[in-house]
Amino acid sequence: MTTTSPPAMTDAAPLWYAWFDGAAAPNPGRLGLGVVLQSPDGAQTVFSTRGEGAGCSNEAELQAACLALAQAHAAGARRLILTGDSDFAVRHGAGTDHTAVPRLVALIEQVQRWMTRFEHLEWRWVPRHRNQCADRLSRAALGLAHKPAPHPGKPKAARRRRA
Repeated sequence: MTTTSPPAMTDAAPLWYAWFDGAAAPNPGRLGLGVVLQSPDGAQTVFSTRGEGAGCSNEAELQAACLALAQAHAAGARRLILTGDSDFAVRHGAGTDHTAVPRLVALIEQVQRWMTRFEHLEWRWVPRHRNQCADRLSRAALGLAHKPAPHPGKPKAARRRRA
């Protein structure tokens, strides 16, 4: 989902990429944020930190999106593709959906304020198994072990029954 028109390619700033993920443990509970930022030359910087306060997974995801936007802007990004595995964060960040929950509305407004600092910002949703690095970072911020996402189409391992 593109939120602004891309500038003319002749005058375009370099394209950056960011992947974000948020975790709540338990849900609701403590918040963990993970971000992977990739510069146009391919160099990656990772961020793993606790979120503000406590809340649900949607609050964690929105805080992680804010962290990704803040870090990208601080690094000099002006054109960004922002990718996450939260359908909620992507839809609400891109402005294609709305909620009346005050705590979430405040975070969505914060995301949208950060978005205005970019010439071009494109939101992308991916399934969790394609966002594993950011997922690992968000869980690590809470001291949790990595929990690989199931890959669609791969059969689950059969459980052994004890005799």
